[in-house]
Amino acid sequence: MGQSFGLIGLAVMGENLALNVERNGFPIAVYNRTASVTEKFMATRAQGKNVKATFSLEEFVQSLDRPRKILIMVKAGAPVDAVIQQLKPLLEEGDMIIDGGNSLYTDTERRVQELESTGLRFIGMGVSGGEEGALNGPSLMPGGTEAAYREIEPIVTKIAAQVDDGPCVTYIGPGGSGHYVKMVHNGIEYGDMQLIAEAYDILRSVGRLSAAQLHQVFSEWNTTDELNSFLIEITADIFKKVDTETGQPLVDVILDAAGQKGTGRWTVETALDLGVGIPTIIAAVNGRIMSSIKEERVAASKELTGPSGRYEGDITALVSKVRDALYCSKICSYAQGMALLGKASQQFNYGLDLGEIARIWKGGCIIRAGFLNKIKWAYDENPQLPNLLLAPEFKQTILDRQAAWREVIMLAAEYGIPVPAFSASLDYFDSYRRSGLPQNLTQAQRDYFGAHTFERVDKSRGEFFHADWLTTDEERTLASSGR
Repeated sequence: MGQSFGLIGLAVMGENLALNVERNGFPIAVYNRTASVTEKFMATRAQGKNVKATFSLEEFVQSLDRPRKILIMVKAGAPVDAVIQQLKPLLEEGDMIIDGGNSLYTDTERRVQELESTGLRFIGMGVSGGEEGALNGPSLMPGGTEAAYREIEPIVTKIAAQVDDGPCVTYIGPGGSGHYVKMVHNGIEYGDMQLIAEAYDILRSVGRLSAAQLHQVFSEWNTTDELNSFLIEITADIFKKVDTETGQPLVDVILDAAGQKGTGRWTVETALDLGVGIPTIIAAVNGRIMSSIKEERVAASKELTGPSGRYEGDITALVSKVRDALYCSKICSYAQGMALLGKASQQFNYGLDLGEIARIWKGGCIIRAGFLNKIKWAYDENPQLPNLLLAPEFKQTILDRQAAWREVIMLAAEYGIPVPAFSASLDYFDSYRRSGLPQNLTQAQRDYFGAHTFERVDKSRGEFFHADWLTTDEERTLASSGR
Protein backbone atom coordinates (compact mmCIF):
# COMPACT_ATOMS: atom_id res chain seq x y z
CA MET A 1 0.00 0.00 0.00
CA GLY A 2 1.23 3.46 -0.88
CA GLN A 3 0.24 6.92 0.34
CA SER A 4 -3.32 8.02 -0.41
CA PHE A 5 -2.48 11.66 -1.19
CA GLY A 6 0.48 13.64 -2.49
CA LEU A 7 1.59 17.26 -2.10
CA ILE A 8 4.21 19.22 -4.05
CA GLY A 9 5.54 22.48 -2.61
CA LEU A 10 6.52 22.76 1.06
CA ALA A 11 6.24 26.47 1.72
CA VAL A 12 4.24 27.25 4.86
CA MET A 13 0.82 26.75 3.21
CA GLY A 14 1.97 23.45 1.70
CA GLU A 15 3.40 22.19 4.98
CA ASN A 16 0.24 23.07 6.88
CA LEU A 17 -2.06 21.45 4.34
CA ALA A 18 0.10 18.30 4.38
CA LEU A 19 -0.19 18.09 8.16
CA ASN A 20 -3.95 18.74 7.94
CA VAL A 21 -4.40 15.90 5.43
CA GLU A 22 -2.34 13.50 7.53
CA ARG A 23 -4.11 14.45 10.77
CA ASN A 24 -7.44 13.62 9.16
CA GLY A 25 -6.41 10.05 8.40
CA PHE A 26 -4.90 10.22 4.90
CA PRO A 27 -1.26 9.06 4.60
CA ILE A 28 0.59 11.63 2.50
CA ALA A 29 3.71 11.80 0.35
CA VAL A 30 5.50 15.13 -0.05
CA TYR A 31 8.01 16.53 -2.52
CA ASN A 32 9.82 19.86 -2.72
CA ARG A 33 12.26 20.88 -5.44
CA THR A 34 14.82 21.88 -2.78
CA ALA A 35 15.60 18.70 -0.87
CA SER A 36 16.79 20.52 2.27
CA VAL A 37 13.27 21.95 2.73
CA THR A 38 11.83 18.44 2.70
CA GLU A 39 14.50 17.19 5.12
CA LYS A 40 13.82 20.02 7.56
CA PHE A 41 10.06 19.41 7.42
CA MET A 42 10.54 15.70 8.12
CA ALA A 43 12.92 16.38 11.00
CA THR A 44 10.60 18.87 12.67
CA ARG A 45 6.87 19.23 12.06
CA ALA A 46 6.34 15.93 10.24
CA GLN A 47 8.37 13.80 12.64
CA GLY A 48 6.46 10.70 13.77
CA LYS A 49 3.59 11.33 11.35
CA ASN A 50 2.41 9.25 8.39
CA VAL A 51 4.27 11.49 5.94
CA LYS A 52 6.58 9.99 3.33
CA ALA A 53 9.40 12.20 2.08
CA THR A 54 10.40 11.82 -1.56
CA PHE A 55 13.33 13.41 -3.35
CA SER A 56 12.43 13.02 -7.02
CA LEU A 57 9.15 13.31 -8.88
CA GLU A 58 9.52 9.70 -10.01
CA GLU A 59 9.83 8.50 -6.42
CA PHE A 60 6.96 10.79 -5.40
CA VAL A 61 4.58 9.48 -8.08
CA GLN A 62 5.49 5.84 -7.42
CA SER A 63 4.76 6.24 -3.70
CA LEU A 64 1.09 7.07 -4.32
CA ASP A 65 -1.90 4.75 -4.52
CA ARG A 66 -3.83 4.82 -7.80
CA PRO A 67 -5.70 6.74 -8.95
CA ARG A 68 -3.17 9.27 -7.72
CA LYS A 69 -4.30 12.55 -6.14
CA ILE A 70 -1.62 15.24 -6.20
CA LEU A 71 -1.99 18.72 -4.74
CA ILE A 72 0.36 21.37 -6.17
CA MET A 73 1.17 24.30 -3.85
CA VAL A 74 3.61 26.36 -5.92
CA LYS A 75 3.61 29.93 -7.18
CA ALA A 76 0.85 30.68 -9.70
CA GLY A 77 1.63 31.03 -13.39
CA ALA A 78 4.60 29.42 -15.14
CA PRO A 79 5.73 27.35 -12.10
CA VAL A 80 2.37 25.51 -12.08
CA ASP A 81 2.67 24.73 -15.79
CA ALA A 82 6.25 23.55 -15.28
CA VAL A 83 5.27 21.09 -12.54
CA ILE A 84 2.34 19.80 -14.62
CA GLN A 85 4.61 19.19 -17.61
CA GLN A 86 7.09 17.30 -15.41
CA LEU A 87 4.32 15.17 -13.90
CA LYS A 88 2.40 14.31 -17.07
CA PRO A 89 4.78 11.63 -18.41
CA LEU A 90 4.81 9.95 -14.98
CA LEU A 91 1.04 9.73 -14.51
CA GLU A 92 -1.52 7.22 -15.75
CA GLU A 93 -5.12 7.53 -16.88
CA GLY A 94 -7.43 8.62 -14.07
CA ASP A 95 -4.69 10.23 -11.98
CA MET A 96 -5.50 13.72 -10.72
CA ILE A 97 -3.64 17.00 -10.29
CA ILE A 98 -5.10 19.67 -7.98
CA ASP A 99 -3.80 23.25 -8.18
CA GLY A 100 -4.29 24.85 -4.76
CA GLY A 101 -2.55 28.15 -5.53
CA ASN A 102 -4.01 31.51 -6.50
CA SER A 103 -4.04 30.77 -10.23
CA LEU A 104 -5.79 32.99 -12.74
CA TYR A 105 -9.06 31.31 -13.67
CA THR A 106 -8.33 31.39 -17.41
CA ASP A 107 -5.14 29.39 -16.79
CA THR A 108 -7.23 26.85 -14.91
CA GLU A 109 -9.76 26.65 -17.75
CA ARG A 110 -6.89 25.84 -20.12
CA ARG A 111 -5.37 23.22 -17.80
CA VAL A 112 -8.70 21.47 -17.24
CA GLN A 113 -9.22 21.14 -20.99
CA GLU A 114 -5.65 20.04 -21.71
CA LEU A 115 -5.43 17.40 -18.97
CA GLU A 116 -8.95 16.00 -19.10
CA SER A 117 -8.53 15.43 -22.86
CA THR A 118 -5.52 13.17 -22.16
CA GLY A 119 -7.35 11.02 -19.60
CA LEU A 120 -5.95 12.81 -16.56
CA ARG A 121 -8.12 14.75 -14.12
CA PHE A 122 -7.56 18.33 -13.01
CA ILE A 123 -9.08 20.44 -10.24
CA GLY A 124 -8.42 24.16 -9.74
CA MET A 125 -9.07 24.72 -6.04
CA GLY A 126 -9.15 28.05 -4.25
CA VAL A 127 -7.77 27.76 -0.71
CA SER A 128 -8.46 30.52 1.81
CA GLY A 129 -7.52 30.82 5.44
CA GLY A 130 -3.86 31.67 5.51
CA GLU A 131 -1.39 29.57 7.46
CA GLU A 132 -3.73 28.86 10.36
CA GLY A 133 -6.60 27.87 8.09
CA ALA A 134 -4.42 25.55 6.02
CA LEU A 135 -3.43 23.69 9.18
CA ASN A 136 -6.72 23.61 11.07
CA GLY A 137 -9.34 23.88 8.34
CA PRO A 138 -9.49 26.26 5.36
CA SER A 139 -12.36 27.23 3.09
CA LEU A 140 -11.94 25.26 -0.13
CA MET A 141 -13.33 26.21 -3.54
CA PRO A 142 -12.73 23.33 -6.01
CA GLY A 143 -13.71 23.63 -9.66
CA GLY A 144 -13.39 21.22 -12.57
CA THR A 145 -15.42 18.23 -13.68
CA GLU A 146 -17.90 17.01 -11.08
CA ALA A 147 -16.58 13.46 -11.47
CA ALA A 148 -13.10 14.67 -10.49
CA TYR A 149 -14.52 16.48 -7.46
CA ARG A 150 -16.36 13.37 -6.25
CA GLU A 151 -13.03 11.52 -6.14
CA ILE A 152 -11.48 14.02 -3.73
CA GLU A 153 -14.69 14.77 -1.80
CA PRO A 154 -13.90 12.31 1.07
CA ILE A 155 -10.59 14.11 1.68
CA VAL A 156 -11.58 17.76 1.20
CA THR A 157 -14.69 17.46 3.36
CA LYS A 158 -12.47 16.26 6.22
CA ILE A 159 -9.69 18.85 5.89
CA ALA A 160 -11.97 21.87 5.36
CA ALA A 161 -13.16 24.09 8.20
CA GLN A 162 -16.27 22.70 9.89
CA VAL A 163 -19.21 25.00 10.68
CA ASP A 164 -22.72 24.45 12.03
CA ASP A 165 -24.13 23.39 8.66
CA GLY A 166 -21.25 21.32 7.31
CA PRO A 167 -17.71 21.51 5.95
CA CYS A 168 -16.57 24.72 4.24
CA VAL A 169 -16.18 23.09 0.83
CA THR A 170 -18.56 22.40 -2.03
CA TYR A 171 -18.36 21.56 -5.70
CA ILE A 172 -18.16 25.05 -7.21
CA GLY A 173 -18.65 24.23 -10.89
CA PRO A 174 -16.83 23.38 -14.13
CA GLY A 175 -13.58 24.68 -15.59
CA GLY A 176 -11.91 27.54 -13.74
CA SER A 177 -14.92 28.33 -11.54
CA GLY A 178 -13.15 27.42 -8.29
CA HIS A 179 -10.32 29.85 -8.92
CA TYR A 180 -12.79 32.45 -10.20
CA VAL A 181 -14.72 32.29 -6.92
CA LYS A 182 -11.46 32.46 -4.93
CA MET A 183 -10.39 35.51 -6.98
CA VAL A 184 -13.66 37.33 -6.17
CA HIS A 185 -13.35 36.23 -2.53
CA ASN A 186 -9.99 38.01 -2.50
CA GLY A 187 -11.54 41.08 -4.15
CA ILE A 188 -14.14 41.21 -1.37
CA GLU A 189 -11.28 40.75 1.11
CA TYR A 190 -9.53 43.81 -0.38
CA GLY A 191 -12.74 45.80 0.07
CA ASP A 192 -13.22 44.61 3.65
CA MET A 193 -9.66 45.49 4.64
CA GLN A 194 -9.81 48.96 3.05
CA LEU A 195 -13.13 49.72 4.78
CA ILE A 196 -11.70 48.69 8.15
CA ALA A 197 -8.61 50.83 7.50
CA GLU A 198 -10.82 53.85 6.72
CA ALA A 199 -12.86 53.33 9.91
CA TYR A 200 -9.57 53.19 11.84
CA ASP A 201 -8.30 56.36 10.13
CA ILE A 202 -11.41 58.35 11.07
CA LEU A 203 -11.34 57.16 14.69
CA ARG A 204 -7.61 57.83 14.97
CA SER A 205 -7.30 61.08 13.00
CA VAL A 206 -10.64 62.73 13.80
CA GLY A 207 -11.61 61.09 17.09
CA ARG A 208 -7.97 60.89 18.26
CA LEU A 209 -8.48 57.46 19.82
CA SER A 210 -5.39 55.76 21.21
CA ALA A 211 -4.37 52.23 20.27
CA ALA A 212 -5.78 51.00 23.59
CA GLN A 213 -9.09 52.70 22.88
CA LEU A 214 -9.13 51.31 19.32
CA HIS A 215 -8.54 47.83 20.73
CA GLN A 216 -11.56 48.30 22.96
CA VAL A 217 -13.76 49.62 20.13
CA PHE A 218 -12.90 46.84 17.68
CA SER A 219 -13.23 44.19 20.39
CA GLU A 220 -16.75 45.44 21.13
CA TRP A 221 -17.60 45.55 17.42
CA ASN A 222 -16.52 41.93 17.12
CA THR A 223 -19.26 40.93 19.59
CA THR A 224 -22.03 42.36 17.39
CA ASP A 225 -24.06 40.41 14.84
CA GLU A 226 -23.16 42.92 12.15
CA LEU A 227 -19.36 43.08 12.43
CA ASN A 228 -18.36 39.82 14.12
CA SER A 229 -15.64 38.57 11.76
CA PHE A 230 -12.09 37.31 11.49
CA LEU A 231 -10.79 40.63 10.12
CA ILE A 232 -12.37 42.69 12.92
CA GLU A 233 -11.03 40.18 15.47
CA ILE A 234 -7.44 40.38 14.24
CA THR A 235 -7.70 44.18 13.96
CA ALA A 236 -8.58 44.34 17.65
CA ASP A 237 -5.57 42.12 18.41
CA ILE A 238 -3.25 44.29 16.30
CA PHE A 239 -3.93 47.34 18.47
CA LYS A 240 -2.70 45.44 21.57
CA LYS A 241 0.75 44.66 20.18
CA VAL A 242 3.57 46.86 21.52
CA ASP A 243 6.82 47.32 19.60
CA THR A 244 9.70 46.10 21.77
CA GLU A 245 12.18 48.56 20.23
CA THR A 246 10.24 51.80 20.73
CA GLY A 247 7.55 50.95 23.27
CA GLN A 248 4.96 52.32 20.86
CA PRO A 249 1.98 50.39 19.48
CA LEU A 250 3.47 48.27 16.69
CA VAL A 251 0.83 49.45 14.18
CA ASP A 252 2.17 53.00 14.56
CA VAL A 253 5.68 52.05 13.41
CA ILE A 254 4.57 50.04 10.37
CA LEU A 255 5.13 51.85 7.06
CA ASP A 256 1.85 52.79 5.35
CA ALA A 257 2.68 51.13 2.01
CA ALA A 258 0.53 48.05 1.33
CA GLY A 259 1.44 45.27 -1.05
CA GLN A 260 -0.76 43.15 -3.31
CA LYS A 261 -0.34 39.86 -5.15
CA GLY A 262 -2.70 40.40 -8.08
CA THR A 263 -6.05 38.81 -7.22
CA GLY A 264 -7.64 42.17 -6.40
CA ARG A 265 -6.49 43.59 -9.73
CA TRP A 266 -7.75 40.49 -11.54
CA THR A 267 -11.15 40.98 -9.91
CA VAL A 268 -11.27 44.56 -11.19
CA GLU A 269 -10.23 43.48 -14.68
CA THR A 270 -12.87 40.75 -14.97
CA ALA A 271 -15.56 43.09 -13.61
CA LEU A 272 -14.72 45.62 -16.32
CA ASP A 273 -14.77 42.85 -18.93
CA LEU A 274 -18.21 41.66 -17.78
CA GLY A 275 -19.63 45.15 -17.23
CA VAL A 276 -20.30 44.74 -13.50
CA GLY A 277 -19.87 47.70 -11.15
CA ILE A 278 -17.58 46.94 -8.18
CA PRO A 279 -16.55 50.45 -7.08
CA THR A 280 -15.68 49.51 -3.48
CA ILE A 281 -13.26 46.81 -4.60
CA ILE A 282 -11.78 49.16 -7.21
CA ALA A 283 -11.32 51.80 -4.48
CA ALA A 284 -9.56 49.23 -2.30
CA VAL A 285 -7.12 48.29 -5.06
CA ASN A 286 -6.52 51.98 -5.75
CA GLY A 287 -6.00 52.58 -2.02
CA ARG A 288 -3.09 50.14 -2.04
CA ILE A 289 -1.65 51.73 -5.18
CA MET A 290 -1.80 55.21 -3.61
CA SER A 291 -0.19 53.88 -0.43
CA SER A 292 2.74 52.51 -2.44
CA ILE A 293 3.94 55.96 -3.57
CA LYS A 294 5.04 56.79 -0.02
CA GLU A 295 7.98 59.08 -0.84
CA GLU A 296 5.92 61.04 -3.35
CA ARG A 297 3.14 61.52 -0.78
CA VAL A 298 5.59 62.67 1.87
CA ALA A 299 6.96 65.29 -0.54
CA ALA A 300 3.45 66.36 -1.56
CA SER A 301 2.38 66.73 2.09
CA LYS A 302 4.86 69.60 2.43
CA GLU A 303 3.25 71.54 -0.41
CA LEU A 304 -0.44 70.58 -0.46
CA THR A 305 -2.52 71.57 2.53
CA GLY A 306 -6.01 70.56 3.63
CA PRO A 307 -8.46 71.14 6.47
CA SER A 308 -7.28 71.26 10.06
CA GLY A 309 -8.94 71.62 13.43
CA ARG A 310 -9.91 69.48 16.39
CA TYR A 311 -13.12 67.45 16.55
CA GLU A 312 -15.25 68.65 19.45
CA GLY A 313 -18.16 66.26 19.04
CA ASP A 314 -19.27 63.31 21.15
CA ILE A 315 -16.70 60.50 20.70
CA THR A 316 -19.13 57.75 21.74
CA ALA A 317 -21.59 58.94 19.08
CA LEU A 318 -18.78 59.12 16.51
CA VAL A 319 -17.78 55.51 17.21
CA SER A 320 -21.39 54.41 16.80
CA LYS A 321 -21.77 56.25 13.49
CA VAL A 322 -18.50 54.87 12.12
CA ARG A 323 -19.68 51.36 13.03
CA ASP A 324 -22.92 51.92 11.10
CA ALA A 325 -21.03 53.38 8.13
CA LEU A 326 -18.64 50.41 8.13
CA TYR A 327 -21.48 47.89 8.15
CA CYS A 328 -23.45 49.62 5.38
CA SER A 329 -20.28 49.89 3.28
CA LYS A 330 -19.45 46.23 3.96
CA ILE A 331 -22.90 45.14 2.74
CA CYS A 332 -22.28 47.05 -0.49
CA SER A 333 -18.85 45.46 -0.95
CA TYR A 334 -20.28 41.94 -0.61
CA ALA A 335 -23.23 42.88 -2.83
CA GLN A 336 -20.77 43.88 -5.56
CA GLY A 337 -18.79 40.66 -5.21
CA MET A 338 -21.90 38.47 -5.32
CA ALA A 339 -23.27 40.42 -8.32
CA LEU A 340 -19.97 39.76 -10.11
CA LEU A 341 -20.20 36.04 -9.32
CA GLY A 342 -23.78 35.99 -10.60
CA LYS A 343 -22.81 37.60 -13.90
CA ALA A 344 -19.77 35.33 -14.32
CA SER A 345 -21.94 32.30 -13.65
CA GLN A 346 -24.20 33.31 -16.54
CA GLN A 347 -21.36 34.31 -18.86
CA PHE A 348 -19.22 31.21 -18.32
CA ASN A 349 -22.00 28.68 -17.57
CA TYR A 350 -20.58 27.97 -14.12
CA GLY A 351 -23.96 27.28 -12.47
CA LEU A 352 -22.80 28.91 -9.22
CA ASP A 353 -24.92 28.51 -6.08
CA LEU A 354 -24.38 31.89 -4.39
CA GLY A 355 -26.00 30.81 -1.13
CA GLU A 356 -23.72 27.78 -0.90
CA ILE A 357 -20.68 29.92 -1.69
CA ALA A 358 -21.63 32.26 1.18
CA ARG A 359 -21.98 29.19 3.43
CA ILE A 360 -18.49 27.82 2.71
CA TRP A 361 -17.03 31.26 3.48
CA LYS A 362 -18.44 31.11 7.03
CA GLY A 363 -15.39 29.27 8.35
CA GLY A 364 -11.70 28.95 7.59
CA CYS A 365 -11.37 31.83 5.15
CA ILE A 366 -10.10 35.38 5.63
CA ILE A 367 -13.52 37.01 5.06
CA ARG A 368 -15.37 34.66 7.41
CA ALA A 369 -17.99 36.66 9.24
CA GLY A 370 -21.21 36.17 11.14
CA PHE A 371 -23.25 38.07 8.59
CA LEU A 372 -22.46 35.51 5.87
CA ASN A 373 -25.32 33.54 7.42
CA LYS A 374 -27.60 36.40 6.44
CA ILE A 375 -26.26 36.33 2.88
CA LYS A 376 -26.87 32.58 2.66
CA TRP A 377 -30.45 33.02 3.95
CA ALA A 378 -31.07 35.83 1.44
CA TYR A 379 -30.16 33.55 -1.49
CA ASP A 380 -31.99 30.59 0.05
CA GLU A 381 -35.15 32.69 0.17
CA ASN A 382 -34.66 34.05 -3.35
CA PRO A 383 -32.07 32.24 -5.52
CA GLN A 384 -32.79 34.77 -8.31
CA LEU A 385 -32.08 37.78 -6.08
CA PRO A 386 -30.52 40.36 -8.46
CA ASN A 387 -28.62 42.19 -5.72
CA LEU A 388 -28.08 41.76 -1.97
CA LEU A 389 -29.26 45.33 -1.42
CA LEU A 390 -32.77 44.10 -2.24
CA ALA A 391 -32.76 41.34 0.38
CA PRO A 392 -35.26 42.46 3.07
CA GLU A 393 -32.82 42.49 6.00
CA PHE A 394 -29.99 44.26 4.20
CA LYS A 395 -32.40 46.75 2.65
CA GLN A 396 -33.82 47.63 6.06
CA THR A 397 -30.36 47.80 7.65
CA ILE A 398 -29.17 50.43 5.18
CA LEU A 399 -32.43 52.38 5.29
CA ASP A 400 -32.11 52.54 9.08
CA ARG A 401 -28.44 53.54 9.11
CA GLN A 402 -27.82 55.57 6.00
CA ALA A 403 -28.03 58.91 7.84
CA ALA A 404 -25.03 57.94 10.02
CA TRP A 405 -23.22 56.60 6.93
CA ARG A 406 -23.64 59.90 5.08
CA GLU A 407 -22.65 61.92 8.15
CA VAL A 408 -19.39 59.97 8.56
CA ILE A 409 -18.42 60.54 4.92
CA MET A 410 -19.20 64.28 5.23
CA LEU A 411 -17.15 64.41 8.43
CA ALA A 412 -14.21 62.73 6.69
CA ALA A 413 -14.39 65.30 3.89
CA GLU A 414 -14.56 68.12 6.43
CA TYR A 415 -11.34 66.91 8.08
CA GLY A 416 -9.55 65.93 4.87
CA ILE A 417 -9.52 62.18 5.56
CA PRO A 418 -9.65 60.07 2.36
CA VAL A 419 -12.40 57.44 2.54
CA PRO A 420 -12.48 56.09 -1.02
CA ALA A 421 -14.14 52.77 -0.16
CA PHE A 422 -16.76 54.29 2.19
CA SER A 423 -17.56 56.82 -0.53
CA ALA A 424 -17.59 54.24 -3.31
CA SER A 425 -20.00 52.08 -1.32
CA LEU A 426 -22.37 54.98 -0.78
CA ASP A 427 -22.09 55.95 -4.46
CA TYR A 428 -22.96 52.34 -5.36
CA PHE A 429 -26.02 52.41 -3.11
CA ASP A 430 -27.18 55.82 -4.39
CA SER A 431 -26.63 54.79 -8.02
CA TYR A 432 -28.49 51.52 -7.56
CA ARG A 433 -31.46 53.06 -5.74
CA ARG A 434 -32.07 55.91 -8.24
CA SER A 435 -34.37 55.33 -11.18
CA GLY A 436 -32.72 58.19 -13.06
CA LEU A 437 -29.00 58.87 -13.55
CA PRO A 438 -27.31 61.68 -15.51
CA GLN A 439 -26.09 59.38 -18.27
CA ASN A 440 -28.90 60.71 -20.47
CA LEU A 441 -26.56 63.69 -20.87
CA THR A 442 -23.65 61.32 -21.55
CA GLN A 443 -25.66 59.67 -24.34
CA ALA A 444 -26.54 63.08 -25.78
CA GLN A 445 -22.85 64.01 -25.82
CA ARG A 446 -21.91 60.71 -27.49
CA ASP A 447 -24.57 61.20 -30.12
CA TYR A 448 -23.51 64.83 -30.66
CA PHE A 449 -19.82 64.14 -31.33
CA GLY A 450 -19.97 60.59 -32.66
CA ALA A 451 -23.52 59.83 -33.83
CA HIS A 452 -23.61 56.93 -31.35
CA THR A 453 -27.44 57.17 -31.11
CA PHE A 454 -29.63 56.98 -28.01
CA GLU A 455 -32.82 55.40 -26.72
CA ARG A 456 -35.81 57.48 -25.60
CA VAL A 457 -37.81 57.27 -22.37
CA ASP A 458 -41.07 57.46 -24.34
CA LYS A 459 -40.20 54.65 -26.79
CA SER A 460 -39.52 50.91 -26.48
CA ARG A 461 -36.11 49.71 -25.27
CA GLY A 462 -34.01 48.67 -28.24
CA GLU A 463 -35.17 51.50 -30.49
CA PHE A 464 -32.30 53.86 -31.28
CA PHE A 465 -32.40 57.46 -32.49
CA HIS A 466 -29.98 60.08 -33.73
CA ALA A 467 -30.51 63.83 -33.45
CA ASP A 468 -29.27 66.63 -35.65
CA TRP A 469 -27.84 68.66 -32.77
CA LEU A 470 -26.78 71.55 -35.00
CA THR A 471 -30.14 72.91 -36.02
CA THR A 472 -29.10 75.95 -38.11
CA ASP A 473 -26.63 76.59 -40.92
CA GLU A 474 -24.93 79.21 -38.77
CA GLU A 475 -24.33 76.66 -35.97
CA ARG A 476 -22.93 74.15 -38.44
CA THR A 477 -20.55 76.77 -39.86
CA LEU A 478 -19.33 77.70 -36.37
CA ALA A 479 -18.84 74.02 -35.46
CA SER A 480 -16.90 73.21 -38.63
CA SER A 481 -14.60 76.20 -38.09
CA GLY A 482 -13.89 75.03 -34.52
CA ARG A 483 -15.30 78.17 -32.93
